Order: sequence, then structure tokens, then C-alpha cells
Amino acid sequence: MSHEVEVIDGKAQMAYAGQVPWHGLGTKVGIDLTPRQMQKAAGLDWGVTKRPSFVTYDGEMIETGTNALLRDSDNRVLSPSVGDGWEPVQNTEAFDFFAEFCAAGDMEMHTAGSLKNGEIVWVLAKINESFDVLGDDQVDNYMLFSNPHQYGKSVNVRMTPIRVVCNNTLTMSLGEKSNNEMKLNHRRAFNPDMVKQQMGLAHQKFEMYRDAAKFMASKRTSSSDLITFFNEVFPAANTAKRVVTEYSELSTTAKGAFDVLETQPGADMAMGTWWNALNAVTYTTDHVVGRSADTRMTSAWFGVNQTRKVKATNLALEMAEAA
Repeated sequence: MSHEVEVIDGKAQMAYAGQVPWHGLGTKVGIDLTPRQMQKAAGLDWGVTKRPSFVTYDGEMIETGTNALLRDSDNRVLSPSVGDGWEPVQNTEAFDFFAEFCAAGDMEMHTAGSLKNGEIVWVLAKINESFDVLGDDQVDNYMLFSNPHQYGKSVNVRMTPIRVVCNNTLTMSLGEKSNNEMKLNHRRAFNPDMVKQQMGLAHQKFEMYRDAAKFMASKRTSSSDLITFFNEVFPAANTAKRVVTEYSELSTTAKGAFDVLETQPGADMAMGTWWNALNAVTYTTDHVVGRSADTRMTSAWFGVNQTRKVKATNLALEMAEAA
């Protein structure tokens, strides 16, 4: 079976503290690890270097004028061609970003790992803030730092709420303009202070998300609206240019999301509300679709399902406002 999570000598390059994460992958480690200790436990205590690229022509090695990005632990090529102005962000820099927060007790290390044979390194820390939507329906806040060792990819730091009862990863992208994330290209040196200043604004976004979640939980759905909603999020190929009004017309994935409205974890807390409908989408993307747990994780955080969740969040809020 192919894996998105990097596996070296039969061991997934990933570690988690506390409870088993929603994707079920990695090596369990002790709680209260420092960022550097988490880095080592996840097998990410390696660096990246730029070295001149060469091609062989007529038996001679000829320099191409570009650089390759190599992992220093095994000389694996992570990116075959980057320019002189492309500045890699070291794994240690990514983990050290959290050191001040963890030392102050504002965050604790949660998970860290390597995807696509080291091409993407990510770190997830739990922020000490949460809210309840309905009763004991708790949502915790996390900070995700993704560090791609790939030309053309940006460093991404963003807030990622997770619903505790079902371990669904949510998105705080409310509307077209969002300050819950920050992207940095590799054309300049990584500036952690600038990122921390920007991400401080994201705490305000978490309060906005709390209000939106509670609002969606207060608004009732109808069967016809749910069919429209799931068709918009998981459209069938043959329904793009016409209105879908029947369950039988939905795509297989949309039907699956519709079906878990009553069976997903936490359904009894928010039955018949737009909060429940949104979580049927996130439950489907995080726990159902995809070849395996790690491909679902990659898509939920960095791929098409992350985009779907942004769309679903804004659509559910829009339809709740019209209810």
C-alpha cells in the first residue's frame, strides 16, 4: 500500500502526544515534550541543503546553473531544481517557532510528521483555547505549520479547529478574506516574529468562528436544502448544469455524507441543524473518502478536501442565514 506519510525502515515518520490523533498514524510519545524533543521523536531532526545540479553529457558532468535541494541525513533529493534566491526553511526553525508558546503554557505539542518522502514536514500544536457549541459539543483550536521542501510551494501557518467528539478538522476560513492563515514564499529568510504577529490576529478569528458555529447550531435544515448543500459540496459529474432536487441524483460521496447525518459521532448533539450538516461533510472528508488514513489526512489539510471544507463552511453559514 502506498503512503503519504513517509516510512523509513518500516516506521512512520510521525509522532503524537496524548490521545491517538484522528488519522490513527504515528508513534505515541510522552506528553509535555518540548518542540525539539517532538522533532526528534518524529524522526525530523535532519536539515536541507542546496547543492549545484549537474547533468551528464557525452560522459562529462555539466553544471546546470540551478541547485537541487537535498536532505542531509541520506542525500535524498527533495526538489531537483531551485534558484539561488530560494531559501529553505529548516525543520528546526519550524519546531522552534512553537518554543515560546509552549514555554509560556499557551500551547502544547500534539503531532508532527513527514509527508511525500520528506517533501512536506508539518507540525501541529494544541492551543489552550476552546468553546462549546451545544452542551458538551467542544471545539478545540490548533496551530498547523506546514514546511514544504518543494520548489513553488509556500510555508503555511494556520489555525485549525477540531471538533472533539468526532475529531473532525474544521476550517476558520469565513468569507473570501481570512486572517486565520499566513503563507510565506522562500524568496526571503523565515521571520518568526512577523508570523507570530500576524497569527495573533487569528485568535480573534477563533471567536468569530465560535459565533458562526453557534449560529449554525441554532438554525434548522430541510431535506431539500440538504440535497442542495451536499450536491454543491460533492457534485455529481452529470449535474453541473441543472438543479438537483432528489436524493437519487446525488453523487455517491454526497449520498454518503447525507447518510451520516444521523450516525456520525455527535449527531445527537446537533440533529437537524446546519452545524450537523457541516460536520457530515468534515466527517466524510476526514474519515470516509480516500484510500487510507494518511491520504485522507493529506487531502484534509493540504489538498482538495481542505478546499471542500472551506466551501462547505461558507455555504452552510449562508444557507443558515437564509433559513
